[in-house]
Amino acid sequence: MSNRSTVTEFLLLGFSDVRELQILHFVLFLVIYLMGLVGNLLIITVVALDHRLHTPMYFFLGNLSILDLGFISVTVPKSMANSLLDTRLISYFACVSQVFLFIFFGSADIGILTIMAYDRYVAICHPLHYERTMNRRACVHMAASTWVTSFLYSALHTGSTFAVSFCGGHVVNQFFCDIPQLLKLACPDSDRGENGVIVFSACLVFSCLVFIIVSYVQIFRAVLRIPSEQGRHKAFSTCLPHLAVVSLFVLTGAFAYLKPTSSSTSRLDLVLDIFYSVVPPVLNPVIYSMRNKEIKAALRKLTGWRLSLAQKMSLLRL
Repeated sequence: MSNRSTVTEFLLLGFSDVRELQILHFVLFLVIYLMGLVGNLLIITVVALDHRLHTPMYFFLGNLSILDLGFISVTVPKSMANSLLDTRLISYFACVSQVFLFIFFGSADIGILTIMAYDRYVAICHPLHYERTMNRRACVHMAASTWVTSFLYSALHTGSTFAVSFCGGHVVNQFFCDIPQLLKLACPDSDRGENGVIVFSACLVFSCLVFIIVSYVQIFRAVLRIPSEQGRHKAFSTCLPHLAVVSLFVLTGAFAYLKPTSSSTSRLDLVLDIFYSVVPPVLNPVIYSMRNKEIKAALRKLTGWRLSLAQKMSLLRL
């Protein structure tokens, strides 16, 4: 293809050409997607309904769960539909939309995780100033700024990506429209603008990681100075889930984007791509629920309320 205007659709990477394996891929992705959907919806529900969780930490956790829902919904349903319908096609407009939403939810995820690190830093290192610093208005402003900034950044990134000329075919070696794979299809010397945006993106992500690392260095220094073992345990219990989520998101993304590029995609590459685009949104609710007593108590309360409501409804029917 000689230029961008002639590209009307792309071909995504299929997991298999065997029909039985395509159905198996559909079932596996359906189970994973439902796990991510249910887990994040539960987090959003308990944060919204339980007044004890109406604190800055859980406000940002609710935002993270909303973003994770969007993040996993951008790629997985389309891949499931392609396997079920035995097709690899994605329209040009759908590919643009997928790139935009993927960058938007991914960058907003990083932003919220950075704010959550700051929230933990203020709570542990400056507890006397916590209520004044992390008041409701400040939390809403920080969350809104992250969403708006991510939207503008995603628009810039998507626009520069699809401003290139595609002359390397229209086969994307990925199960969704991913920028590195799309740039492999670009004509020589037509992707300089996007390369500049990629360097800018790397600097932003690196800045967020440095901020998170510095915050946690200060947090751990403060925690180790807490005299009581119970106090240290409580502080660690609020920080370790967030640190685990950050590590999972960053490490899987680093493996996917920093691995050596090749003209074809191996099964290992595909597994790494699934890990950074699908696994974090599914595991985040599990990680936050495992060590968090407040989330566990809210989930038990929600479950008990629903069971009692179901029993009352059954008695009314009788």
